[in-house]
Amino acid sequence: MGKKELSKGSSAHQFEFTSIDGELLPLSSFAGKTLLVVNTASRCGFTSQYAGLQSLWEKYQDQGLVVLGVPSNDFMSQEPGSEDEIKTFCTVNFNVNFPMTSKVHVKGKDVHPFYLWAKQQSGAPRWNFHKYLLNDQGELITAYSSVTSPLSNKVVKAVELALGVNEQSY
Repeated sequence: MGKKELSKGSSAHQFEFTSIDGELLPLSSFAGKTLLVVNTASRCGFTSQYAGLQSLWEKYQDQGLVVLGVPSNDFMSQEPGSEDEIKTFCTVNFNVNFPMTSKVHVKGKDVHPFYLWAKQQSGAPRWNFHKYLLNDQGELITAYSSVTSPLSNKVVKAVELALGVNEQSY
């Protein structure tokens, strides 16, 4: 899909990734789900956010939330490992079991088409652990910078609103 073909109002369901295990991972497979897409890195000062992402996933997955980790080595080479190394790191250190993609570029000339689309919608990630919240139709609701914890009140409330669940304290 060419850059010119991306329309501002289009759905993220038009994009696909490759899973960390090497399988095709179309975002359309998450139609009907609320999706939190986060570019991740194993050697970043925000790497501890994996724990919060896992907690959010565990609490809301049965209500329709999918957390999708997207490893990227674009910021100060903080994700140098292979997919196997990344998966092992996330599992051993943070018990991550939410879906993850293979490593992609989130900026630059080889940027993944999803991130080009997201940039048009609300801006590009400026660092690792930038979060995009999408509704069940694949429309971008909002984005959060790296410094915003996945368990912050504003993220949790936005997730609950997108899921249509009653507000609860985390």
